[in-house]
Amino acid sequence: MPARSPSLSKGLRRVDADGNPVAFRTFNKRGFHEKAPVPRCRGRSARGSPPLCAQQTPVEPPDHCAAFLPYGEPAYTAPHPEVTTLLANLAPGAKVLLCRQAYVLLSDTAAKVSAWEAYTLTKEHAIGCTLRSNAFAADLTLPKGSRSTPADYAKNGYDIGHMAPDGDMSWDDGVERESFILTNMSPQLAGLNRGLWKLLESNVRAWAYERGDTLLVYVGPVYDTKTDKKIGADQVDVPQGFFKIVVDTKTGEVLAFLFPQASDLGTDLTTVRVREAEVEKETGIHFPLPAGAREPAALWPVSLGQFTKAKSAACKESK
Repeated sequence: MPARSPSLSKGLRRVDADGNPVAFRTFNKRGFHEKAPVPRCRGRSARGSPPLCAQQTPVEPPDHCAAFLPYGEPAYTAPHPEVTTLLANLAPGAKVLLCRQAYVLLSDTAAKVSAWEAYTLTKEHAIGCTLRSNAFAADLTLPKGSRSTPADYAKNGYDIGHMAPDGDMSWDDGVERESFILTNMSPQLAGLNRGLWKLLESNVRAWAYERGDTLLVYVGPVYDTKTDKKIGADQVDVPQGFFKIVVDTKTGEVLAFLFPQASDLGTDLTTVRVREAEVEKETGIHFPLPAGAREPAALWPVSLGQFTKAKSAACKESK
């Protein structure tokens, strides 16, 4: 695991212009306690936006994220502006590849959302026990004008919706907090974010645990900056919908889903299941798959009740 930046702890707080904490230190008998527990995020900011208490680690080098792209990097199917990994002198509207500890994404700095994200999920990581931090924070690796802030989402009718969900990142405190960096977010209607989208997130974790195979997940929004609604001072794009592709890296089986930006989609995931080619058509992005990949006739079986019991038992044992 890459080295993490010093942890947050109780103590005097300083914040930057976006309201993100930049210093958290505390004293003990031996001096500064560099690995103090991270405080829980409670309450809301004065402006009504979600609490800000994330400390961001530096962006990982691109090679670190090769494990999240075992079949290659997704690519646009039509001519498109060049993707960059260089953060210095970033051109307005650039698409920049950002590598985090547990996921990789292509940030569309014009839309202020990701074009796609990818990560892997193992059986062990599916039952992580880190509590939800709610540490929403602007991505400080991007300059102002190229990033969203929590204030953009305040009181506009949209949730700050995870693409790589914090539940899939709850196997490590630092990784979980990184899931709340806003380049991993898109505006989602509450009924979607807390409804069928959340159900699929739960199913993915249960599939990873019950199948015992490493799953590769591609996820992101379906959007068009020319026609979509925008929110906030930073003009964050409100996507038309969302996609998720789940690949069993052992069997080569693939499940693909397309969600409209709609509140009441019910509880039946088969209504949003599509062929993987349809996701590529809607996004204009090719998602590499294993040789011989196939799409099964039915969704993989799952018992969310049994998975919940297994996770509870594992977390109780780890205390």
